[in-house]
Amino acid sequence: MDTRQLQTLIAVADTGSFASAARLVNLTASAVSQQIQSLEADVGVSLFDRNKRPPQMNAHGEELVRAARSVMQTIGETRTNISGSRTAGMLKIGAIRTISMRLVPFALADMAAFYADLSFNLTVGMSQTLTADVAAGRLDAALVAEHVGVPAGLSWTPVLSEPLVLVAPKHATGQTELSLLKNLPFIRYETDVPLAKQIETELSRLGVSPREIAVTNTMPSVVGMVQAGLGFAIIPQIAFLDAAPSSLYSIQFRNGAITRRIGLIQRQVSSRAEVLIELRRVLSQRAAKIGFGATEIASSGRGSNA
Repeated sequence: MDTRQLQTLIAVADTGSFASAARLVNLTASAVSQQIQSLEADVGVSLFDRNKRPPQMNAHGEELVRAARSVMQTIGETRTNISGSRTAGMLKIGAIRTISMRLVPFALADMAAFYADLSFNLTVGMSQTLTADVAAGRLDAALVAEHVGVPAGLSWTPVLSEPLVLVAPKHATGQTELSLLKNLPFIRYETDVPLAKQIETELSRLGVSPREIAVTNTMPSVVGMVQAGLGFAIIPQIAFLDAAPSSLYSIQFRNGAITRRIGLIQRQVSSRAEVLIELRRVLSQRAAKIGFGATEIASSGRGSNA
């Protein structure tokens, strides 16, 4: 196999069809098909299910695509290093929504000042999807919340720790946590992420069942409902900072004992390792500037799907 075949395979994976890949790599559709057939002959297995129209990539193809992305990135960076150029190209980063508006943009600005030839592609999503994208090579790394079990071949490194905050309408100023939990309606954050499960678990441990008035699946809408006076909610601190704190009454949930850790998940073997070390450093610095606890930059045996 050669690099042209690998580039064509990646193009097919990214576009979903031979015809679309042909336009991307500036070949005819028949030339793309020939390259794929030659690649299949080299590896000795079929990479596509041709009983489907258009042909669908099978498990062998997906595995080879992951390897191909890593190979092509390594080749590109090796060329840069040999030529004496600075780190260049595009760094593909994922982030969960709650930290994508404030923390990540400023960290990327810091990175841009240090790596003048580096550009960025930021994907915002849920951790389960972002983690899968890192494993597949579609992302270089992603910022996700701590959960359980790191998938094979990946590592999760903590970057910051933030407390959960109980927020209520301004008219509730001065009330205790227990009073808010018992007397105000509850705005529930309901989505398939560990933060939502963490909030539900802590309420259960307290033995309280607040009257539910609204359910929503985005943190900005949770905060907006509190600002509108519907009731109270429990949110991560960064969502509170992004929401004009002066418009809300807030106290740290459980006196700050309940926290959420955010970390960077990446492949254990990555040609971007040096750049990602710097990214973790600037993220921790930015976290400290906005009042979060920066965590030790050390590899962790735990992972995330949030």
